[in-house]
Amino acid sequence: MNTENKFCYDYPRPLVSVDAIILDEQTESKILLIKRKNYPYAEMWALPGGFIEMEETLEESVKREVYEETSLTVYNFNQFRVYGDPGRDPRDRCITIVFFCFVNHSLPIKANDDAKDIKWFNLKELPKLAFDHNKIINDFIALKKNL
Repeated sequence: MNTENKFCYDYPRPLVSVDAIILDEQTESKILLIKRKNYPYAEMWALPGGFIEMEETLEESVKREVYEETSLTVYNFNQFRVYGDPGRDPRDRCITIVFFCFVNHSLPIKANDDAKDIKWFNLKELPKLAFDHNKIINDFIALKKNL
């Protein structure tokens, strides 16, 4: 261990992830969700996302995760909010940076990587989602209404 960096190893650090709110650009009433393949929350619907890689920017991470899970190549992400309540991920303390974008819902999509399925949902008819994703989406809808 590099003794100059010993300070970093004396304190626990949270995991960092990115999540993506992907809305239909035509109606803004449809959201793209993935069905999770793995623990935690296997078989539940969720926002596309995952852990950042050590050498990526946050924007590179969200673009990669969205492509890996949905086969969509998206360039125009905007940062929404950061969520980091303890217990939001049962695996460990995890902070997520949420991004959003608008795409044409007729673009081809395909569940890949750790996504078992993928589907467009009406924002008014969402299933119970994994993690705190229902809260994230509700916060986004509330903010959008107030703009």
